[in-house]
Amino acid sequence: MKITSVDIIRFPRHGNGGQTPVLVRINTDEDIYGYGEAGVSIGDYSLGCIELLRNFARQLIGKDPLDNDVIYQRLIHSFWAVGNGGVILAAISAIDTALWDIKGKYFKVPLYVLLGGKHRDKIRAYASQLQNGWKYEDFFGAPGDLGFLKAACQSAVDEGYDCIKVDFVAKHLDGSRIDAYEGKYHLLPRTLREIDQKLDAVRSVIGEDVELILENHCITGAHTAIQFAEVARDYKPSLLEEAAGPLETHEFEKIREKVDIPLATGERNYTRAGFLPLLERKLLDVIQPDLGNCGGITEGRKIADLAQTYGASVQTHTCNTALSVALALQLEAAIPNFFIHEHHTTNTFSYVREQFVYDYQPANGYFDIPDLPGIGNEPTEEILRQSEIISVK
Repeated sequence: MKITSVDIIRFPRHGNGGQTPVLVRINTDEDIYGYGEAGVSIGDYSLGCIELLRNFARQLIGKDPLDNDVIYQRLIHSFWAVGNGGVILAAISAIDTALWDIKGKYFKVPLYVLLGGKHRDKIRAYASQLQNGWKYEDFFGAPGDLGFLKAACQSAVDEGYDCIKVDFVAKHLDGSRIDAYEGKYHLLPRTLREIDQKLDAVRSVIGEDVELILENHCITGAHTAIQFAEVARDYKPSLLEEAAGPLETHEFEKIREKVDIPLATGERNYTRAGFLPLLERKLLDVIQPDLGNCGGITEGRKIADLAQTYGASVQTHTCNTALSVALALQLEAAIPNFFIHEHHTTNTFSYVREQFVYDYQPANGYFDIPDLPGIGNEPTEEILRQSEIISVK
């Protein structure tokens, strides 16, 4: 089997979503094809992957797609990829994922079989980014006041989720964003008071038995993360996520020393080399690689194994299309140290759900694991007709 062509697919941007997904489809001379996604669609960064994908695609023509690890090693050791970085790793991840999709279809098995089998039949999920609402399609226009926040949390709990995630530090109650310098260096009394109000509002709705994950989006640094954690501690959070930037190991050391909430990060860490400094210093309890930018399934599985060596569990970062959801479920089924799946509010939006053939949604907070060959999803003919497609032969 040989690769005959590569299609680079740019979805149309939806007005409310703020994302421009870029996918790759690798075609073969046996009429088996595979899909992958560049996992940096937020803020149009995936557009930078198009030229990278065009360049990489030319190197793929004539190769055997079943040699996916050989191809991955050649791409990951190409000149600029050696230093890691989100955009170039996203392009490589898309290709790697598409090759795994082909391999699953060739052997007529889901990816989890190729990864060693599934450790579970159901995947527990949490409702993510409730500061922007739950199933609220004007994601970037969310008011964020206490009433809106409580309603979003109530909706998620009513659907059966026993874990939710909220960013408490991004905005004030009036909807204005917290100043970047304040977030990084010192939170003012007004901000801390409002954070406490939001935490109290959320816990009053979800009760004692629903887990709460704190999403900091790297807004905080060591000092402000410690300030925030001192307020949040009494609300019994399960995780503090992205309390500092992914390269700021010294910041995580300060946070670990002062904060007794479990720590997580990973959506902006790339390859095992990006996770190793934090893991070997025992600074993380949960890692959160994004399979669309960490190096794909090939690297994602190795990152999960590395985390297991250091006693950390895995919750993949999943905020792109329904292809990324299906991909995450495949890996999460196949690793022993799985923690929980992120079900991002954007993956509940109707226009996102309509872009793909299969609409994987949890029931009572749990996903079934796709059993179709390969990843188990692909774009609809309608979204492909609406997309810009660049073919490399």
